[in-house]
Amino acid sequence: MIRLLTPFPIALAGVWLFHALALPLPWLLGPIMACLTAALAGVPMKGVSLLNNMMRTILGVAVGATITPVVLMSMAGMWPTLLLIPVMTACIGLIGVPYFMRFWKYDFPTAYYSAMPGGLQDMLVFGEEAGGNPRTLSLIHATRILVIVVVLPFILHALWDADLTRPPGAPASSIAPLELLIMVGCAIGGWRIAKAVGMFGASILGPLILAAIAALSGILEHRPPAEAIWLAQFFIGMTVGVKYSGITFFEVRRDVVAGLGFCAILFVLTFIFVEIVYGFGLAPGMEALLAFAPGGQAEMAVLALIVGADVAFVVAHHVLRILLVILGAPFFARIFPGRS
Repeated sequence: MIRLLTPFPIALAGVWLFHALALPLPWLLGPIMACLTAALAGVPMKGVSLLNNMMRTILGVAVGATITPVVLMSMAGMWPTLLLIPVMTACIGLIGVPYFMRFWKYDFPTAYYSAMPGGLQDMLVFGEEAGGNPRTLSLIHATRILVIVVVLPFILHALWDADLTRPPGAPASSIAPLELLIMVGCAIGGWRIAKAVGMFGASILGPLILAAIAALSGILEHRPPAEAIWLAQFFIGMTVGVKYSGITFFEVRRDVVAGLGFCAILFVLTFIFVEIVYGFGLAPGMEALLAFAPGGQAEMAVLALIVGADVAFVVAHHVLRILLVILGAPFFARIFPGRS
């Protein structure tokens, strides 16, 4: 119980510090950096997976509420950039797997599931079943998400002067109570239905689908209030930082450094594909960067909401990337059933 409660005051202190120093995204980056610092100092902490999934439902409703009939019609024009997602995913695997095997001497299952830019939980499950090292996989993916989420806001501000201080939604007091109840229904109902049918990313995609149906039918006219999205940022940020709890010096020297090197590779690949997309006029630069940056689906949705990017465009590309990785993971798990 102490390990479960410890991250909360630490994360709140991070929010306060980021607000005091006027740093960007205090509700997301504050908890990440504070919990990361505490983990490296040896403070025992543990995440609350149920609360984290509940907060992810808020993001699902926020994204689904933006899918209006006009946005839905525009999604048909995304196919040129969507076709680049499998190409980029293949490039990541072809470069990432040899990188982890040759430079860091990982066995194949650990190298493969470390390189694949899927969801952290999914890659841990499939990787462990295939004989990979779950601790290494956890640190590699936590480092990937951490670096991308921390660095990307500064890139967005530097290149496009993105406003990272704008509220991510209207205040709760300005939204009708009935509409707030509909949002809660979409969040809980969508999550439960998606989980019951075995949908991947159920905590985000289930609420997203129900909220999109409500928005397209005119029942839902607003996104979740700013307070709810700030709360989602807080829990997601705290979860990323807590992943480093119990880390040892050997793991820092090997796995975290390996993850940082892989992040450099990912940034190079991301900017190559963003340049292709932007150069051919397939999408604006900011949307292209958010769509192709291989961070977490929830974290990229948060950034898209805050900077006012085309959320549907960004989420569509991340859903396709994660779907490709997850569909390929069981195939490789069967081919390589044990650690080499």
